[in-house]
Amino acid sequence: MELITLRVANKPISADTLDERNLAQLYNATQLHVPRLQEPLTIEFGAPYAPSAQKLQYRYKLDGFDANWIYTDADYRRATYTNLDFGNYTFRVEASPNGSYWFGTRTIELDVAAPLWLSPWAIALYAALLIGILVGVGAIISTRRQAIHLLRDSEERLKLSLWGSGDQLWDWHIDTDELHRHNTWRQLKNFPEDGIRFGDDTGKSNIHPADLAKVRWTLRNYLEGKTDHYEQTYRVASHKGWMWVLDRGKIVTYDDQQRPRRMTGTLKDITPLVTAEERLKMLAASITNISDGVCIYDAQFNVVETNQSFSRITGYRRDDMIGRSLRFSLYSPDHLEQIKQIVQQQGTWHGELEDLRKDGTVYQMELTLDAIRDESKEISYYVATFSDITDRKNAERELRRLSNTDTLTGLPNRSYFQVSHSNLVRKRIMHALLLFDLDDFKKINDSLGHEVGDHLLMHVAERVGEVGRPQDTFYRLGGDEFVLMLEDTTDVRVITSAAKRILECLSQPFHISEHDIVVSSSIGIVVYPNDGQSSQELLQNADTAMYHAKNRGGATYQFFNESMNKNAVRRLQVENQLRHALRNNYLQVHYQPKVSLRTNKFVGLEALVRLEIPDVGVVSPAEFIPLAEETGLIIDVGERVLRQTCRDMREWVEAGAVQGRVAVNLSAKQFLQPDLAGRIMVILQEEKLHPSYLELEITEGVVMDDPERAIEIMTELNNLGIHLALDDFGTGYSSLAYLKRFPIQTLKIDKAFIDDINGAERDRNMVASIVAMAHNLGLDVVAEGVVNLEQAATLSNLQCEFAQGFLFAEPLRRENFLAHISTTLATLKNSP
Repeated sequence: MELITLRVANKPISADTLDERNLAQLYNATQLHVPRLQEPLTIEFGAPYAPSAQKLQYRYKLDGFDANWIYTDADYRRATYTNLDFGNYTFRVEASPNGSYWFGTRTIELDVAAPLWLSPWAIALYAALLIGILVGVGAIISTRRQAIHLLRDSEERLKLSLWGSGDQLWDWHIDTDELHRHNTWRQLKNFPEDGIRFGDDTGKSNIHPADLAKVRWTLRNYLEGKTDHYEQTYRVASHKGWMWVLDRGKIVTYDDQQRPRRMTGTLKDITPLVTAEERLKMLAASITNISDGVCIYDAQFNVVETNQSFSRITGYRRDDMIGRSLRFSLYSPDHLEQIKQIVQQQGTWHGELEDLRKDGTVYQMELTLDAIRDESKEISYYVATFSDITDRKNAERELRRLSNTDTLTGLPNRSYFQVSHSNLVRKRIMHALLLFDLDDFKKINDSLGHEVGDHLLMHVAERVGEVGRPQDTFYRLGGDEFVLMLEDTTDVRVITSAAKRILECLSQPFHISEHDIVVSSSIGIVVYPNDGQSSQELLQNADTAMYHAKNRGGATYQFFNESMNKNAVRRLQVENQLRHALRNNYLQVHYQPKVSLRTNKFVGLEALVRLEIPDVGVVSPAEFIPLAEETGLIIDVGERVLRQTCRDMREWVEAGAVQGRVAVNLSAKQFLQPDLAGRIMVILQEEKLHPSYLELEITEGVVMDDPERAIEIMTELNNLGIHLALDDFGTGYSSLAYLKRFPIQTLKIDKAFIDDINGAERDRNMVASIVAMAHNLGLDVVAEGVVNLEQAATLSNLQCEFAQGFLFAEPLRRENFLAHISTTLATLKNSP
């Protein structure tokens, strides 16, 4: 225990100013010499270095004056004495944490000097004073009126001050038991009935039953001289309910036996203050005891307060944190600045973060950071509330690992990517996606088997998994499609560096099952938020960029741009239109005649598919046919075209309207169907068309992908009586060794060679060579894209037998075909 401050008349003074013998300071003094004083003498005490000092209770006693110990708490740590008689006293003070045991006893000897009026020189002073009094009597009488006037002014000022403060003044004449009130309140009709000053002691009172006893006890203690003043807060019944009052009073007049005769005081309505205090206590208790950690920062993000749960979760005591700035050890300063900016701009930030406890272990928290603004709308504090979600997250991770992990590679799968990426977008965290697959991976599966393909994917996952940074994530979306997600960056250098490392690591051969496999990859790159605002949009745009990288030849990367998006949207639109046309039978078959250049007679025709949708118009074959090939819809399209063509051809043959064969194009996907011959024969039988009237056109590129397999398929078709033509000859890389083995009857020269046949000698020589080679192999030759008579004449001179093109007719609807070819061919026959 320490004695802290000495006060006289409620003013702090040094101990040595009371008496020259008080040479030591108060806090280490053992004896205090005090002259006879009329003003109150106050000694303040406390235990500043004791644990939980703010919760201690105290008791003190002045031996020779106090009969019993006087008890107080941490909020009132002082002892006050008035009119001490001269003599020696011993002041004792003790502290207790709970009131059951007391410690730290501190004593000081108090020596009160004899009154000055008993000293010899005081008597002489009395005589001088008496003379002065006699002289002053006249002056006093003369100034009496002035004093009365000043008193009246003072009373008036007192009344105004009392009225302005709202306090109620009470004046209790103890000897006559009369109580007078001034500035009374409307809501409190009667004075508090404590049974001592007002009311009776029968128990009937307007004071709250829980407060009545303490009011009486405090008042009696003061009247008996046990306390130096009367002060109590309690509840009194009013017409609005219980109101809290602060009741203060002091004895102002004593009788000859020093018994109190008159006591005055004030009543103050403290209901709003008590309500606010109770609310603050409730909030403080709630913040202190809630299970979530709470940390309060000032406007500069420095810690000013924490609660118990903060220490429990993080391991840091309150003293460790005070003054410490906001920081997250596991995140970059840029991320922290981004969070601060969001809170300052939007007033709140919510998310999940990882941080380090005091012992260095990592924990995960769900954090909400809110800005608290003052009356001027300026941010004064930031309040961070968080909960430890480490166990929950560990359980979630295990569940995600079991349900969202790719079983082949061990990488997170598509569903995990969708959840993680959606959360990343929702939190508005900048990032980039690198979507890629393996170029021509299907060939590896088809040639080496799916087991080798699976092992290749596992090796790819291992290699690319080392490319990203620790915060980046690598996913397998399905098949040979992967995505690398680069978090917290939009730096083009970082992104391109990662893309180059992926291409470089995949370019090294993979040794699998005694095979050295070399693969390449096409990478599509998108950056959030520039390239999309949702996970679905970003992934779609990355796929578009990857598609364009493949169109550039593969083994490269491509950033997404707006033109790609327009192309992708158009492709999606065309795909939807094509599917709509298939559902509603909007596909049409147009026919273009094939003409003999020797006789100018009609010798056959080619069926061409066209797409015309009501309220949309005609869709170019250059748009929908490649898309049909890519999506696999070409099989359905091809079968419908073949069936319609066989139906129309049968009708024309039976009517004797046409002669020769009708040519139908076979797509790559159709050609590679294992039951192609069976499918075609079913259609021919159902439409009742003999196979000799059908010619199938197969592009050079299709048969050269796998020549041996192509020879088997074409031989099977040829054995059914179906004629075969090699389309677009000259645009691929046909081997003469295979060409002579192909069971075909016709070569079709691509339009690219016909366009400049009269303008470029090289093209003319190329056509002449193709015609001569075909004739040497016993094949007929058909020139495509003939648009004028000069081209027809040159082709005829080069011994090309047949031609088709706009010179003879553009593709025509079924109902217009017969009439148009009869008039057009008659004109050509009569031309020179």
